[in-house]
Amino acid sequence: MEIALGIALGVAAATAVGWWVWRRRRELAPKRFPPRPRPKHPVVLIHGVMGFEKIAIAGMETEYFRGVGKRLRRGGIEVHTVSLSPTGAVAARARQLADFVGAIAAPHVHLIAHSMGGIDARYAIARLGLRDRVASLVTIASPHRGTPLADVGELVFDKLALGKILSIAGVETGAFYAVSSQRMKAFNQEVLDVSGVHYASVVATATKEHMHPALLPTYMILRESAGDNDGIVPGTSQEWGQVIARVEADHWAQIGWSGDFDAPKMYEEIVRDL
Repeated sequence: MEIALGIALGVAAATAVGWWVWRRRRELAPKRFPPRPRPKHPVVLIHGVMGFEKIAIAGMETEYFRGVGKRLRRGGIEVHTVSLSPTGAVAARARQLADFVGAIAAPHVHLIAHSMGGIDARYAIARLGLRDRVASLVTIASPHRGTPLADVGELVFDKLALGKILSIAGVETGAFYAVSSQRMKAFNQEVLDVSGVHYASVVATATKEHMHPALLPTYMILRESAGDNDGIVPGTSQEWGQVIARVEADHWAQIGWSGDFDAPKMYEEIVRDL
């Protein structure tokens, strides 16, 4: 009887130890998650004012969205980058965007727009027939309610007649007036979101310590008048549709022009969640 009881206790103890070892190994084993799905539609990147697709600097070619396209394509995502008039008016830039999307061989696309590019995209969707081609629009630091910097700039342009001078010189000036607070208020009343398109936004602000030195003067101006900002656009102006992320990055870091912020990773996360 004692022998049988001892064997039973030994088997129970061995079973318990074996279970504990198995459970511990499972806890310590590296977690394996299924790969996140890729969006089934191509992605179109849209730049802001003074933007470009690619330019040559010191003999080396660089992109507006630095490293973003490469990161997305490496993940098997089809990416297109549009080139719009750097300083053109919203209607003109939106027409260029609509024509660009119209030439893409896909029934639908996802738009990801930085800064004023988000305003151009909203116009193109609502007014230029893109509503049936766009599955979603994600705006990053777009001035949906304007920016006080544009208010000041408009006054300066008019007072010094800079707008007229630039126009005579053949430089488009529409972009410099487009995102003032009053103009964007009127824009939002006239250019309405359309059903069937998912509107989302990323709000980006930065502290003084993490602001690019060249943006510090405008950051301080906005800080006094509008609170948290990215050096160009107040945080409160950037919200549109569903706010899907809030990040700490100045206006240039958001497109990869900073070593302190991983912009390509941010865009990858945006795309993976579309």
